[in-house]
Amino acid sequence: MLTVHAPAKVNLVLEVLRRRDAYHDISSIAQTIDLCDTLTFEPAHDIEFSCSEPELTHGNLVLRAAHMLRQRTGVSSGVSIHLEKRIPWAAGLGGGSSDAAATLHGLNRLWNLGLHACRLMEMGADLGSDVPLFIQGGTVLMTGRGELVGGMPDHPPMQVLLLLPRSHGHEEKTGTLYGRLTPDVFTTGQFVRAATFALERGRRIPEDLMFNVFEKVAQDVFLGIGSDRDALQEATGVQAHLAGSGPALFVLLESEDAAEKAEARLREEGRTVFRSQTIGAGTSR
Repeated sequence: MLTVHAPAKVNLVLEVLRRRDAYHDISSIAQTIDLCDTLTFEPAHDIEFSCSEPELTHGNLVLRAAHMLRQRTGVSSGVSIHLEKRIPWAAGLGGGSSDAAATLHGLNRLWNLGLHACRLMEMGADLGSDVPLFIQGGTVLMTGRGELVGGMPDHPPMQVLLLLPRSHGHEEKTGTLYGRLTPDVFTTGQFVRAATFALERGRRIPEDLMFNVFEKVAQDVFLGIGSDRDALQEATGVQAHLAGSGPALFVLLESEDAAEKAEARLREEGRTVFRSQTIGAGTSR
């Protein structure tokens, strides 16, 4: 049996540069964290799939990734895959895309395919724009629709405290958010460039550079998210940020003790929170 971990991500910076046909060009810095789903792989005659959350079984990207990899490589082997979910879904944390990337990684090893990461990224991009970033891992530059990725200097280690708002997301929320963006909120990549400057000097990305364009419209899509943001900021004393397309919110903290105390306070208030930390590109799956 082979076990592979699929990490969540947060976008430390997320800019939309322009609209191009049916898509938007973005410039973003994403960061993987150690809040993970777990996938187990065992040899089988056909491709079989199960999930700890039965409602996520139908149409799951894990199945699509397994069938695509087998078709494109011509292997006849099967596999039984079980997905243990821990990452909240439809929350902006990339769990589904990470599960697909972990499937490509896992089957590449299980079936002894010997495919290079670049090839896995190409296939991952056909599954979804966020999949390649999880093939790369660590601190990642995303351009194009998000499918073009490059490695960056790892962000200095930080504690990541996530809060899942009571008004949860839905599967179509990303399209809804993009549909509400207007050209006046588009930027030129200046936040990513300045953040890259900090990373190249071994520094964390300053709070005032952690721009996320979806903050401009999140309040209209996720009702009540303002009170969730206030709760997270009051518990931590630092600015809260939208995770990707949300609605999950996060803060970066340097102190593990501060993160533990804020987590305990928020849980006492009945909030759904997850304490995690950043991970580097070389972190083993």
